[in-house]
Amino acid sequence: MNRKEHPKKQKVTDREEQLKAFGRLLDIMEELREKCPWDRKQTFETLRPLTIEETYELGDAILNKDMNEVQNELGDLLLHIVFYAKLGAEKEAFDIGDVAHEIAEKLIYRHPHIYGDVIAEDEETVKKNWEQLKLEEGKKSIFSGVPKGLPSLVKAQRIQHKAAGVGFDWDNSTQVWKKVNEELQEFQEEVEKGDPLAMEDEFGDVLFSLLNYARFKNIDADSALERTNKKFVKRFQYMEDNIAAQGKKISEMPLDELEKLWQSSKI
Repeated sequence: MNRKEHPKKQKVTDREEQLKAFGRLLDIMEELREKCPWDRKQTFETLRPLTIEETYELGDAILNKDMNEVQNELGDLLLHIVFYAKLGAEKEAFDIGDVAHEIAEKLIYRHPHIYGDVIAEDEETVKKNWEQLKLEEGKKSIFSGVPKGLPSLVKAQRIQHKAAGVGFDWDNSTQVWKKVNEELQEFQEEVEKGDPLAMEDEFGDVLFSLLNYARFKNIDADSALERTNKKFVKRFQYMEDNIAAQGKKISEMPLDELEKLWQSSKI
């Protein structure tokens, strides 16, 4: 069956059909690895940047609340997982079965309140148990699972969640907001002194404390900032289009005219 013959919006809800669909993907991966010149050349290293790109594309689809694109991007990511597993099998290191069994065993072990006799009736208890179990697995630090290559904003959020998971946290958001204001004051003091390194250091503290406050308010700071990025670009492009329609250049427009266009872009 070629792509055109396959129903675009087929909904697979039956477990047998789900397994059949996954098996079909595994078969296709085997065939591509054997016959396609591009697929034959791929390695863990060459796939890595493509996987990162696909992850960001999934993130965009989620922010845009586009379920069709979410489905498409999940498919792309699933392909990458199957591809890595195929490479692992070729190296006789692991296969897709090993990957699935490993995560299944991990989930069972880290959910003793479901598969054992531990009691956890709220989300915070589950998080604390999760982090404690990870330490018992031999990890030297709760931060061991935070990838070094994460963007700084996302990394800061993960660090804060990890620390909170073992009880190192503020009692309430009021305390955190007080800390935000303290850090803002310290930043302003360094701005007045004019030391670039000290300003950067204190600015980092301001951002870190704001992220903490966002966490207390259940705001994903990375998603919030990305929404603002998109909003700014959309409004700026509105100005560009209007100015271009007048046969003018944005760099030559007076600031008061730009402000009027900016305000009209919000309507």
